[in-house]
Amino acid sequence: MSIQGNLRRVGADQLRALLASPEQVNDIVHPPEDEDLDEDGSSNADHLPLEKNWHGLHFLLTATAWEGSPPLNFIAAGGQRVGDEDVGYGPPRAFTPQQVKEISRALEGLDGEGLRRRFNARKMDELEIYPQGWSDNDDEESLASLLEDFDTLRSFLREGAEQGQALLVYLN
Repeated sequence: MSIQGNLRRVGADQLRALLASPEQVNDIVHPPEDEDLDEDGSSNADHLPLEKNWHGLHFLLTATAWEGSPPLNFIAAGGQRVGDEDVGYGPPRAFTPQQVKEISRALEGLDGEGLRRRFNARKMDELEIYPQGWSDNDDEESLASLLEDFDTLRSFLREGAEQGQALLVYLN
């Protein structure tokens, strides 16, 4: 079984309701399959699965395994825990619309070349960055996958910031 990273944009009102009644969190992070699709059958635009790259992205953003400074540590740390409901690997963490704007601004200040310089497969293995075995793979292929996901992540959060949305981050 693998650990998958997920981000889900929610409205500010929906976040407030969720924080008041956290037992409803599973309805949001695990909607029935047909509710996680847009009308055309494509993937819901408010959900971004980072799959196994979540921890590698966190490393590129923070140069740490689990720490780092806000707002760039948002994938693995920070935010407000949403109740005690385990959605796979603990409860989701919530970020307010203002925090989403701060994260988005910080991501806009980064580029692929800067992240490329931060990539270090040996260090990632030493820190046990999931899914591990980074130095066993082709560095360029691994880095290309992370950079592609970074671009998607940056666009996803930019759109959320522009729309005044909040964010849930969770592992399952």
